[in-house]
Amino acid sequence: MDRYARADVLRILRITARQLAAWERAGLIAASESHSFFELLQLRKLRELSARRVRPGKIRESLQAMQRAVAGMENPLLETGTFVARRRLAFRHQGTAVEPVAGQFVMDFAPRTVVAAKVKPMRTAETAAEWFARAVALEEDPSSQQEAIEACTKTLELDPHHAAGHINLGTLYYNRQDYTQAEEHYRQAVDADPRYALAHFDLGNVLDETGRLQEAIQAYKQAIQLAPTYGDAHYNLALAYEKLKHPRKALAHWRAYIRLDTSGPWSIHAQNQIRKTLAGEGLKVVYRRKKQ
Repeated sequence: MDRYARADVLRILRITARQLAAWERAGLIAASESHSFFELLQLRKLRELSARRVRPGKIRESLQAMQRAVAGMENPLLETGTFVARRRLAFRHQGTAVEPVAGQFVMDFAPRTVVAAKVKPMRTAETAAEWFARAVALEEDPSSQQEAIEACTKTLELDPHHAAGHINLGTLYYNRQDYTQAEEHYRQAVDADPRYALAHFDLGNVLDETGRLQEAIQAYKQAIQLAPTYGDAHYNLALAYEKLKHPRKALAHWRAYIRLDTSGPWSIHAQNQIRKTLAGEGLKVVYRRKKQ
């Protein structure tokens, strides 16, 4: 992989040595006298966030919260889209905008820019990591979805066991309603990294979408086993149980969800489902006995 000397990084990204040193001290980028193309993409996002007056400490806090929220995510700056909401870093991930520190879903009014379009002239991507970073950037632009698919495909040609690459390609196909291709890549992600909770969750989604609820439930359960605080997995598992007319089984997961999301719109729906379920006389008795 080509490396860019520190002086070249400052020149290409038009940042100061002081800025770069501050990000290194904050642990946002490894201190080094040279950086990879992959790291240039990360530094470019840090530059954009700094321009929006998001402090390094806040960025670090948000990145750590996002890693906890989405099991298996290693680098949220490159695996998601980012924007600023009330001076906090928020993320676009699989069609949802979330501010992970507060644990809230947010409205995303930020303009979407394609990082790859500006970085591309530097050089041609060669490694799986570079192709994956390019794919993530392209995913943010609805008009570049085919290019994103091609970049993900190139990632997997270079590294067939790239779990995140399989997940992102699966999601691109899922959004096109090509559920066969989506399922294939989600299953390959599970095979590549069985402890990647997001892979099990996404597999559950496509199984749910295609009417295989029992299989979907098992996938959601596996995601929760790997990441017990995976709120979306609890939510979708509760929905799956509701579809199968198993409100008692759904109840535990609605309650788990509202412990993780206390105020968002999905939390309100979960609370309504809990009230609706407990309105059944039999369940009221069960619930009261457990409280005794």
